[in-house]
Amino acid sequence: MNVLTQKELKLKADIIRQDIITMLTQAGSGHTAGPLGMADVFTALYFAGLMKYDPHKPDWPERDRLVLSNGHINPVLYVTMAHAGYFPHAELKTLRQFGTRLQGHPERTRLPGLETTSGPLGSGMSQAAGMAYGLQMDGKKHQHVFCLVSDGEHQEGNLWEAMMFAGKNKLRNLTVIVDRNNIQIDGNTEDVMPLEPLSMKYQAFNWHVIEIDGHNFEEIAGAVGQARAIFEKPTCIIAHTIPGKGVDFMENDSRFHGMFGTADIPGDPPKAEQGKVALAELRTLQGKIRSEHE
Repeated sequence: MNVLTQKELKLKADIIRQDIITMLTQAGSGHTAGPLGMADVFTALYFAGLMKYDPHKPDWPERDRLVLSNGHINPVLYVTMAHAGYFPHAELKTLRQFGTRLQGHPERTRLPGLETTSGPLGSGMSQAAGMAYGLQMDGKKHQHVFCLVSDGEHQEGNLWEAMMFAGKNKLRNLTVIVDRNNIQIDGNTEDVMPLEPLSMKYQAFNWHVIEIDGHNFEEIAGAVGQARAIFEKPTCIIAHTIPGKGVDFMENDSRFHGMFGTADIPGDPPKAEQGKVALAELRTLQGKIRSEHE
């Protein structure tokens, strides 16, 4: 596992975003806004030394666990795993194709390195809490479980049951990272079902809460480091992100969360011409990152 510099992390995240656009455009199916918005968080987890893993030994007993609860953003997970060496990069072209290992939602038994099968929103935190509890029972408190959840998932009741369980059992080896991008398929989360004050709700359930800019690598690394140091309770990192990050016409547009678009109306997946525009913008950004750090 290589630990990248700040410049390298920014470049890696930009390339990951390019791959997300390419694979979704080719697949003709899938979600765009969430994966682009979470690219920095995933880049940090896999390439900033924040998570223990071995792509050549995906079942390594000493690994940390990553549970993707909001399985619809799995393009960012697949791309990041490919860059980390879990499977060949060329396999990204098979997203959502018949017989592929890269299903529309992660399927644990198909692809080494996936910890859970996800799809029904709200269930990932229960799975992650069970893993963390089991590791503590086995005396492996040094191993960490990371659970990625969407903000819209907090409209599911079973998530709050898991939150209570984790707080009650003081699962210090559990860190939940909330993608706080404020959108869901029907629009803004605060219009559909208000979540605020979200941090206070977690605190009331005996969680340690950290709020960060989900696009700032220093803040991401600092929050994960703090989460590992907290002894008496689980940690929730509320990562404020921009859905569609890096592509101007996609940013903060809920139509790219999963609403099927047409040639004239934006939406998922990006059409061929939209994909070209998005890739051009991301490649321009890639050049700026290189020049700024020379």
